[in-house]
Amino acid sequence: MTAQSALIAEDIRAYLQAQEEQGMLRFITCGSVDDGKSTLIGRLLWDSKLIFEDQLASLEADSKRVGTQGEKIDYALLMDGLQAEREQGITIDVAYRYFATDRRKFIVADTPGHEQYTRNMVTGASNAEVAVILVDARKGILTQTRRHSYLVSLVGIRKVVLTINKMDLVAYSQARFEEILNEYRQFAIPLGFDEIAAIPISALEGDNIISASPHTPWYAGSTLLDYLETVEVTSDAVSRPFRLPVQWVNRPNLDFRGFSGTITSGRVRPGDAVLVATSGRSSRVARIVTFDGDLPEALAGQAVTLTLEDEIDISRGDLLTMAETPPVVADHLEAKLVWLHPDALVPGRSCLLKAGTATVPARVAALQFRVNVNSLAQEPATNLAMNEVGVCTLNLDKPLAFDSYRENRGTGNFILIDRLSNATVAAGMIHQPLLRAAQGWTSRSIDRAARAASLGQKPLILWISGRDAATLAELVEKRLLHLGRQGYWLRPERLDPQADTVTLELLPRLAEIARILNDAGLIVLIAAEGSLSDAARARLGGSDFREILLDAPADATAEFPLQTGDSLERQAEQLVTALCL
Repeated sequence: MTAQSALIAEDIRAYLQAQEEQGMLRFITCGSVDDGKSTLIGRLLWDSKLIFEDQLASLEADSKRVGTQGEKIDYALLMDGLQAEREQGITIDVAYRYFATDRRKFIVADTPGHEQYTRNMVTGASNAEVAVILVDARKGILTQTRRHSYLVSLVGIRKVVLTINKMDLVAYSQARFEEILNEYRQFAIPLGFDEIAAIPISALEGDNIISASPHTPWYAGSTLLDYLETVEVTSDAVSRPFRLPVQWVNRPNLDFRGFSGTITSGRVRPGDAVLVATSGRSSRVARIVTFDGDLPEALAGQAVTLTLEDEIDISRGDLLTMAETPPVVADHLEAKLVWLHPDALVPGRSCLLKAGTATVPARVAALQFRVNVNSLAQEPATNLAMNEVGVCTLNLDKPLAFDSYRENRGTGNFILIDRLSNATVAAGMIHQPLLRAAQGWTSRSIDRAARAASLGQKPLILWISGRDAATLAELVEKRLLHLGRQGYWLRPERLDPQADTVTLELLPRLAEIARILNDAGLIVLIAAEGSLSDAARARLGGSDFREILLDAPADATAEFPLQTGDSLERQAEQLVTALCL
């Protein structure tokens, strides 16, 4: 019986008091596929006797039914709870476990190793203080190990436990352990970790998890649990400037108006002068209201309602700060993005930026470079594929209050949301605000290039010919809208309600309107069953004109002939990509 179990049996009140006073550590497990992350956490819980009898019975039954260890316990099943995870033997979703030892309470996030689930790994790492990075002793450092290490560094985790797993499969070789450790330390130099602790383990056999293994007499360091119980992780959120994102304006009656939210950083007391960051309006705190009564002081992490001495305009999404330590307020910023969507990011894409409780329309103005996760080199790029990392500039439709991510994780991170599907497409960390051009708005010349730059796109006129031209034009228009581009399908019936195709009589009007829309910076689509005539080509031709032929013959000379092998949806995607739209 552990000291913890004995205390529960003797004095439950003393146990609860001891639990309340214990510190909390949030950590994640990450690494490549099949490195043993779920098995490690399952083994940690098993050896620490931190699972209940019903969990034990379920684990034994599941191990016989879907386990991968024959008649032995499959510890990974403690973490992999989804049916798809058990069928495929992989981790898909982030699994959280809450447990406590005699010395500390823990929240552990078991994150996926597969590249396609990198978004889930970023989610699990966002609130962690320590990262347990697993490496298969047989395979060594892999691409996904490097990717996860870079993302761990990116989200601000500074303490790493490099657990070299499956040492039993390399005969507990000290030379192999040191080889992997040296390679990892060399790779991690630019990542800026404060500490890299290395532990040789076998998650399946339990070596160096709870107690020192007799198979590694050459290793004199801590076991994994010892390290997790003793590692120092001091949060500096309280010492940082006060930040309270307003989540809700609390108005239960005519006599009360408070502003509710969770304090991201700092502290606040009644009488403190506070500022609404974006408007610059200021007041003083009258009360700090909670369900259990008013507080004399509130700290980072507490959910409170503040009432102010003055009636000032505050809404959900505003950021309350101390008047003497305001955040940055800008509508043009530079940030690192982890792209999480199957459709690649191309500059000009329009999204919703959600930072804390604020949601602001935003556009990715430029992609400065992509980060190579193997070498950490900065590479030029025209797009970001799923799970890639790059530095971008973003233009916001209205000013946003924030701190740089390095200074304050709570007010320096954000996500990007697709405006049509409402899917989260990127996670971002703000570097710094960017200053607008020094010249005044009155001196700027307005031409087609300026309009196109403000829309973040390349204006073109596309003439699509073929039997399904109208369908393809509609799909291209939808695809452009999905990517945040401003496209317009110029249909003949918009000029003449009786017309259902482009005729010679409509051509002059059609060409003139197309040129006007193109001058406004738009991508104009025209669909016709017949091929482009010489007259039409003369009216529409130029550097900003492209002809697209559907069902093109083998000897077609069009710049982008499309064949019948692919679906129209696929052809629309290929066309937009080929034209760099």
